[in-house]
Amino acid sequence: MSRPEIVRRWARWRESFRHRRVVNFTYRFVVGVLGLVIFAVGIVAIPYPGPGWAIVIVGLGVLATEFDWARHWLSFARKRYDAVTDWFGRQGRWVQAIGATFSAAVVLTTLWLLGALGWSADLVGIEHPSLRSPIGLGS
Repeated sequence: MSRPEIVRRWARWRESFRHRRVVNFTYRFVVGVLGLVIFAVGIVAIPYPGPGWAIVIVGLGVLATEFDWARHWLSFARKRYDAVTDWFGRQGRWVQAIGATFSAAVVLTTLWLLGALGWSADLVGIEHPSLRSPIGLGS
């Protein structure tokens, strides 16, 4: 089955209950919650190695199936992401090294705040007070 055919089938299926208020509301509510959860996971994952921005865009894509504001933000996010990655790719090695260092600092800081550094150090037998989370997480 081709992609356009799948899209048409989904659109027909979606239209079949759009006029039923309770079913339509429930469907939109579930799509909204699911999209927001995926979006939130993506936001948390952005500074970490891996597909943080891709997860954000997938979350917005899920929301965009039902909400006009999400379609707008999806378009905006994709354009801005492409512009920033193009710009970053054109920069010299020093700017790229500073960006990588900043990303690593954000990752280590959040792991420290969440208590993951102290927990990991305990696994290998290293105990140092500065590795413990200052907010008491992961203890």
